[in-house]
Amino acid sequence: MSSSRLSYSTLMPKGYQAMLALSAIVDASSIGKKLVDLVFLRVSQVNGCAYCIDLHARDLLANGEDWQRVNSLVGWRETSFYSARERAALAWAEAVTAIADTHAPDALFEALKEHFADVEITELTYAITLMNAWNRLGISFQLPVKRAASAGVAL
Repeated sequence: MSSSRLSYSTLMPKGYQAMLALSAIVDASSIGKKLVDLVFLRVSQVNGCAYCIDLHARDLLANGEDWQRVNSLVGWRETSFYSARERAALAWAEAVTAIADTHAPDALFEALKEHFADVEITELTYAITLMNAWNRLGISFQLPVKRAASAGVAL
């Protein structure tokens, strides 16, 4: 696909600006930009938002994240590349993303408390909620993924 269905940012600029403002707040949260970006990428993978998957994988790589961790995020449970704190956040991200099926179970919430303060759990949940909203916009309006000049990854 080469163009989006509608330009939601220009058709509803106040809504778009509000989303950008929340994005800035989430990016500056105490849980850290690296974890926020990992969560953004995982949520986007679960939702299948190609535009956001591309964007957040590139953000992680540009900010020094290891290529193998980015590439393996889809199978994070099967590797030892992620800390216990990251694993708790990723499990919560998946549960909140699939909330109609999971109802954000107590066991996952309690696991968060081992690694995050209450304010950090709240920040994490806002990050997950925000990414789900961006994914819904990206998928609904079919945001195109543009091929980068250099799409290869040097190992």
